[in-house]
Amino acid sequence: MTSTAANETYFISGARLLGDAPADLLIADGVVAAIGADAAADPRATEAVKIEANDQILLPGMVDLHTHLREPGREDAETVETGTQAAALGGFTAVHAMANSNPVADTAGVVEQVWSLGRRSGWVDVRPVGAVTIGLAGERLSELGAMAESRAGVRVFSDDGICVSDPVLMRRALEYVKAFDGVVAQHAQEPRLTEGAQMNEGDVSAVLGLPGWPAVAEESIIARDVLLAEHVGSRLHVCHVSTAGSVDIIRWAKSRGIDVTAEVTPHHLLLTDEKVRTYNPVYKVNPPLRREQDVMALREALADGTIDIIGTDHAPHPTEAKECEWAQAAMGMTGLETALSVVQHTMIETGLMGWKDFARVTSTTPARIGRVVDQGRPIAVGEPANVTLVDPSARWIVEPTEMATMGRNSPFSGLELPGKVTATFFHGTATVLDGALHHRRIAQDNA
Repeated sequence: MTSTAANETYFISGARLLGDAPADLLIADGVVAAIGADAAADPRATEAVKIEANDQILLPGMVDLHTHLREPGREDAETVETGTQAAALGGFTAVHAMANSNPVADTAGVVEQVWSLGRRSGWVDVRPVGAVTIGLAGERLSELGAMAESRAGVRVFSDDGICVSDPVLMRRALEYVKAFDGVVAQHAQEPRLTEGAQMNEGDVSAVLGLPGWPAVAEESIIARDVLLAEHVGSRLHVCHVSTAGSVDIIRWAKSRGIDVTAEVTPHHLLLTDEKVRTYNPVYKVNPPLRREQDVMALREALADGTIDIIGTDHAPHPTEAKECEWAQAAMGMTGLETALSVVQHTMIETGLMGWKDFARVTSTTPARIGRVVDQGRPIAVGEPANVTLVDPSARWIVEPTEMATMGRNSPFSGLELPGKVTATFFHGTATVLDGALHHRRIAQDNA
């Protein structure tokens, strides 16, 4: 491993660790070196780079289990470099890159390529997600074992964007990943129930005359898969849960002791299918924006732990794929740089969660699900300095053209949101300072 710059020493004064009382923190040699009075007393603090936090919130670096970095093959939409820069600005120190690149990440060679690109960029830890089936075709299992044993050490497998709809294939995948403590992350969508679907099936789709995507298409797959996971004794993760009925099924499965986890996206916590009345393709996404009652159920489920984590489903697209007629537009929204603010707005400012809960759903739990051992760690002496500093009082207007991601398809464009990441540290190296990308990033070789 090499680095473009040695780890600097940073002294952060007056930060509120997980929202608690203010305390000082010293970062040195890539780890949290001291906290509280010990930080100020440490001789290294004298020469350290000083950061006055002024009651800002200090959090463990965020971990995204669901990011689309597009590279290799779709560099017109995003690259590992631009996507991870967006992640760092959003407060992330690790992202899981979904498999629907071109070529598909269904072999050890491709996942190692993505892993290597992430190490060279060095803004965050890039963990490739391996495809469940060859070419995402849903016919034959991919090289699951080879990807797990590769340098990328893949532990999360998903055909995200396409459901593993064959129950026999899904069962075999769940059985296979048990051998190396992997998890199958399912995109729950019964294809026969969603042929030609353009938005949520409901009152708004009836008025607009757009083909609907019924809630039962998601719920039926989740119901099947939690029973399969119970039958084979394997881990199942449900991607981007979007309906109240799905929440009920997951809650039942957990009460039964089934090893299932689930995620919700920031956009499904805030936006509803009423946005589709504008016919603006920026609101076209899979699964679709649902009803207000679904949004409220998702918030409640995230607060009570039924839904385990936030997953951004960051999905950048070239401009021409979104600035077109609704029916021809691609599905997906960007989300890395707005995730923290949307969750603060929908969950913290509403009193449903505190900052400790925020750290649980954005860092600790996703790291555990993805088996990322050096991420999501507590902010404690000797732990890797993967930390994020947030100004919760800041307000900002979302302007997609000012973002690091190449995608301009943010559904929050023009919206005023709370909370701003002011600093991000990745293994003790500042990737973001004063709210901007910092040049002293880690650049690792492929060794």
